[in-house]
Amino acid sequence: MAGPDAKLTAAEKRRVKRSIQKAQRDGKIPRDAVQTIPYRELFPDGLMQVNDKLFTKTLRFSDINYELAQPEDKEQTFDGLCDFYNALDSSMWAQMSFLNLRANLIDYRKSVTVPGQGDGCDDVRRELETILQAQLAKGNNGLIKRKYFTFGIEADSGQAARPRVERIEADLRNHLKNMGVRSEPLSGYDRLEVLHGIFHPDGREKLRFNWDAVVNTGLSTKPFIAPSSFDFRGGRTFKIGGMWGAASFLQIGASQLNDRVLSDFLNLDCSQIVTIHIKAVNQQEAIKTIKRKLTDIEKTKIEEQKKAVRSGYDMDVLPPDLITYAGEAQTLLNSLQSRDERMFLATVLIVNLAPTRGQLENDVFQAASVAQKHNCALKRLDWQQEQGLMSSLPLGLNQIEIQRGLTTSSLAIFVPFTTEELFMDGEALYYGINALSSNLIMADRKRLKNPNGLFLGVPGSGKSFSAKREIANAFLTTKDDIIITDPEAEYAPLVNRLGGQVVQLSPVSTQYVNPMDINPDYSDEENPLTLKSDFILSLCELI
Repeated sequence: MAGPDAKLTAAEKRRVKRSIQKAQRDGKIPRDAVQTIPYRELFPDGLMQVNDKLFTKTLRFSDINYELAQPEDKEQTFDGLCDFYNALDSSMWAQMSFLNLRANLIDYRKSVTVPGQGDGCDDVRRELETILQAQLAKGNNGLIKRKYFTFGIEADSGQAARPRVERIEADLRNHLKNMGVRSEPLSGYDRLEVLHGIFHPDGREKLRFNWDAVVNTGLSTKPFIAPSSFDFRGGRTFKIGGMWGAASFLQIGASQLNDRVLSDFLNLDCSQIVTIHIKAVNQQEAIKTIKRKLTDIEKTKIEEQKKAVRSGYDMDVLPPDLITYAGEAQTLLNSLQSRDERMFLATVLIVNLAPTRGQLENDVFQAASVAQKHNCALKRLDWQQEQGLMSSLPLGLNQIEIQRGLTTSSLAIFVPFTTEELFMDGEALYYGINALSSNLIMADRKRLKNPNGLFLGVPGSGKSFSAKREIANAFLTTKDDIIITDPEAEYAPLVNRLGGQVVQLSPVSTQYVNPMDINPDYSDEENPLTLKSDFILSLCELI
């Protein structure tokens, strides 16, 4: 056979070309970017046929305040997460996906735009908009962070898979609800939007798709989300269009992990996809496997003891590794049999994306530093970049055969929660910076469950300033009426600056309140005279 540096003859080149063409006809080698995307069909309700047998669906779930919670609340969340994983059947495929992708900066700045109203205060509105955009640049609001859970089962057809998928979906959402986590299933269009965002990580191009186009043209859904090109010729990197990427896997070598390992990866200020593939192992099979391992260890121990007797030294002196393996295997067996633990096979993948190769290497180095901090290692998937990227798509398909056995509690230590973000659009007011994520806090009280507010603090801590700032924000951003009751007369300068009306009520004031005043619109349901009479009688009783 010719060496790697030898030139091929014309006959050999023809044979290689025919082999490549045959593999392409058989579908083994993708011929274009569309064929590279590894799923068969997507239905409008969100059910996806990945291959001949596998059907999957995806849930989007929200974050909750975990990092700042009390220890007992953290423990309750951890227990709920263990129950969630224990609900996974061994016949299911499961995948946690965490997407931190760059947003379109122009669209994102529109969310903090303060439109003018032509009332003489537009110069102040421009100043407020400048401040908000400066705060936006300081945080990582340029990253859109989303969390997804994809699950799948094997079935002969979509019709057979749909009822069981719906039952599993209801059960999983109920477990998430018990932890205080909001979740919603993704429709077919939503899943296409997620995939389109991954394949266009610069955030500039928007998805243009409707289901009528699929029906009228006979095309699949993949051409609408496929990038301009994939380039996997590099063994350690790849390219999507003009963006560079690198796929790695997390080698878990630590004997114990803490609950910040996942959040440390997610808090990195870079575009990345963190994926955890989860496959539950049948409980009886897991116990049998561990018992077989214990039997093998005991056999090795007996052989070592016989060797010790023949050599004339103490038979209780055994190799340290053998003692360690025996103890760990026995502990694992006890956990599965008596502590409501189950066995899972997990694969942790991290895909970094960047506009330049230099920035990509820097982002991968930061992720490797986080892994090293937790006594783990981030290993590049050499010559498996395509499989690594496709396994990081929220499809429920794992093409990387690198798995680590974990118990329920060991898997739940990858807590997917940090802090709940509050960033609302529309007439939302600026309330500050999230201390954990450094993102803006933008909220519209009228759309919250409880619109009331209360400022508390020691004297001199800024209560009055905070109230005046919110009044100014409401005036500049919304068209709401603002009514201030001010016994200390400290808000009059602000009202005068904003062009409002100050009504002074005092024994020496020339302005009065007429309790007898009434108009026909005083009440829509009851007699206005009756209501006004009741009010005057109540006023007289108070006086």
